[in-house]
Parts: sequence; structure tokens; C-alpha cells
Amino acid sequence: MTKAKKIVSRCESCVNYVFDEDCECYCCMVDLDEDEAYRSMSDSEYSCPYYKLDDEYAVVRKQN
Repeated sequence: MTKAKKIVSRCESCVNYVFDEDCECYCCMVDLDEDEAYRSMSDSEYSCPYYKLDDEYAVVRKQN
């Protein structure tokens, strides 16, 4: 038996995906319209135009 690969959402590595203390969950801070929000949740091939890698080490690399 082979295990199915879990598809990791790219949102988890996006700078716009932050913890919201009001709802106690992670949320996208980009104001998506209704169609974009539906596509991002339903289409596994959807490529978000607002995606930006949350690279916390970028500042350190610039200092070198």
C-alpha cells in the first residue's frame, strides 16, 4: 500500500498568511474578491497572484 502525498498549501509559506488573534486562526490578509477566494480554496492548481515567500532570513543575507 502506498501513502497518498499530502498537498501542502502554498499559503502557509506566504508573507500574507498571518495569525489573527481575534479569530485565533491563520488568515490571508489580502482582500481577495469572492471569485479569487473560491478558486484558491477549490482549485489545487491555482496560483495566487499575491503570493510572496515569507523568507525570514532575507534580512540576514543582505547584511553579509
